Amino acid sequence: MLRVMENGTNGVLAIPEAVARSAEEVVTQAFERVLSSDLRVTTPAEAKRLLAEDDRSEELADTVQRFVGLATPIVRIVARGARFTRVPWVLVASSTMSIGVTVRAGVRELQVLAAFLAYRFEQETGTLPDPALLQKLTLELYLSPRKTPDVSDLRLPLVRLARRWIVSGALGRDTRGKTGKALDKAATLDLATLAAIGVRARV
Repeated sequence: MLRVMENGTNGVLAIPEAVARSAEEVVTQAFERVLSSDLRVTTPAEAKRLLAEDDRSEELADTVQRFVGLATPIVRIVARGARFTRVPWVLVASSTMSIGVTVRAGVRELQVLAAFLAYRFEQETGTLPDPALLQKLTLELYLSPRKTPDVSDLRLPLVRLARRWIVSGALGRDTRGKTGKALDKAATLDLATLAAIGVRARV
């Protein structure tokens, strides 16, 4: 067994800028697919059912593969200096495959969560959400499903997203449970208020 340290010496796993940019490419394409598709998700239960039954992330295979190619060396470097979390050597050896699985699942989770939020926006405000606000809300819910998203700054948490995918992939964690909590939280949000905050953030 090998001990893998999720956090660096300052408490955070360092993510190179190139990896964050690659995560941004994945996210951008994922959201473009949602906004140009007829994907409609009306309830958290429907969203969870879609996640259990369907996976169309292969349509983003090129951008996902680029992210995986950049992320895999990070896992191996961290693993060699590991201290805390125990991980079998086989997970390190197969990190490319495991991160790929996690990212493809993550893409689908983001798309379904975004589709549900878009539906709620349309129902409550009469219009579709601003794309930048939709991306920010979706990523913040995905990463911190118990918190009400802060949309006073619409910059995307790409480093946190990349870190989540890399660590979850390396450790073989299933992210669907947290996504379920994010969907439940999304059903309770005051979207009109968040939209107003988002508009001010763009000024």
